[in-house]
Amino acid sequence: MHHTLSVTVQDKPGVLARVASMCSLRGFNIRSLAVGPIHHAGLSKITLVVDDVEVEQVTKQLHKLVNILKVSELDPNESLEREVMLVRVSADPGTRREVRDTAEVFGATTIDVGANSVTFELCDHPQRLTDFLSLVAHYGVLDLVKSGRIAMARDGKAKTRSTAGEQ
Repeated sequence: MHHTLSVTVQDKPGVLARVASMCSLRGFNIRSLAVGPIHHAGLSKITLVVDDVEVEQVTKQLHKLVNILKVSELDPNESLEREVMLVRVSADPGTRREVRDTAEVFGATTIDVGANSVTFELCDHPQRLTDFLSLVAHYGVLDLVKSGRIAMARDGKAKTRSTAGEQ
């Protein structure tokens, strides 16, 4: 089990380092971390996925940090979550069509074809990425990289734990 937190921060140097350091010092394992600017100038959003811990403690500790404006826990059933994955799958000329057909079902884009491999790009819910990997695993996964998870509440569904300066 894990918890996904959406953290609105001022876009200042050192904010991400302070968040990561706080998690490390308190023993909170970060499963995924993504950060980027949002529609308000000077603000960024951190999507933080932590292991099953006392989420109340994580949010309290986050609010103690400088430049943190808002922390919301996102319910997985009421939020939109995505990851990007690049995966290189072993595919000789005899199996290439079969591998590409499987990828097509998942909406994966072929971005490179080598002599004995095919590389796909897939952007979807993290579970769909896992499902895709399980289907292509028997061909042989040669290389894999995933982005950090990004997430937002569905319209009107954010569960704000505490706020230190609404934006």
